[in-house]
Amino acid sequence: MNDESAGDGRPVVAAVDGSEHSLRALSWALGTAEALGAPVVVAHVRSEALQLGAARIASLGTEPEPPDTVLDAVRTVVEERGHAVPVRYASLDGAVTEALPEAAREARLLVTGSRGHGGFATLLLGSTGRSLAARSPCPLVVVPHAARSAALDGGPRGGRVLLGLHPEETPDEVVEFAFGAAGLRRAPLEAVTVLRLPPSPAALVAAPSPALQVPPPLPLADDTEELLAEARREQAARLDPFAARWPGVELVRTVSPGDAAGLLVDASGEAALLVVGRHHRHRIAELLVGSVAHAVLQHAACPVAVVPPAPAP
Repeated sequence: MNDESAGDGRPVVAAVDGSEHSLRALSWALGTAEALGAPVVVAHVRSEALQLGAARIASLGTEPEPPDTVLDAVRTVVEERGHAVPVRYASLDGAVTEALPEAAREARLLVTGSRGHGGFATLLLGSTGRSLAARSPCPLVVVPHAARSAALDGGPRGGRVLLGLHPEETPDEVVEFAFGAAGLRRAPLEAVTVLRLPPSPAALVAAPSPALQVPPPLPLADDTEELLAEARREQAARLDPFAARWPGVELVRTVSPGDAAGLLVDASGEAALLVVGRHHRHRIAELLVGSVAHAVLQHAACPVAVVPPAPAP
């Protein structure tokens, strides 16, 4: 996501359902689209009842199709806000997890709220969210319902960008997106690489804790510093080519032991955007959302971008 390709015509698709959560996401999408100079498509997947009613009316051929009252209400909100880029409105039929990815096939971004009415009600709580994140043909940005207000009030240029980076597995498309997002915001980019260290052999034979009769916390391996140094070298090898292409982006390199999802969620409270890959590269992984991506979608305090890898040749 950057302004180098501004004006190429690809839209930002904002999914709405009339809820306050989706309107927060729409506001984020409009601000980002204006920074990019990209048009916006406001998309609403009609309820099953409305779809059935419209199909019945169409089969009779006697009445015009019923209006999409959700889109009409959202249109009023958008016009009252004002917008500096073209905005069009699309009523969609079908399942949420099929209709939205289809609408975003030629888009820069697909933006949704984390909760809402109808099909969006459990977006980040179950299979709907995983399926949408897995199927989106472009980066999916989920704006959480409880996002830290400063992150949203700052608009597309507020706060730093976080990148969850596995040096060996994160696709180049994810890293490129993160640098572009930081460049667009004129914000620092913090690349976070988390190393899960093996326990010290001594801990494997440690006596249980008397109080709870459970093993005590495992100490870190004796070669922690050596492992961290190697992880820093691997991270630098991945980031240096991108840093050379984005000299205006302030890059903060973080390598730490621990749990990747937990550290990213903790850091998200002071970020404007958290960028993760859809899944790690794997010979059988086609439509998968990795455990880190799924965890941050559920718990991060800032908007989360899930970036797909490039299509296989």
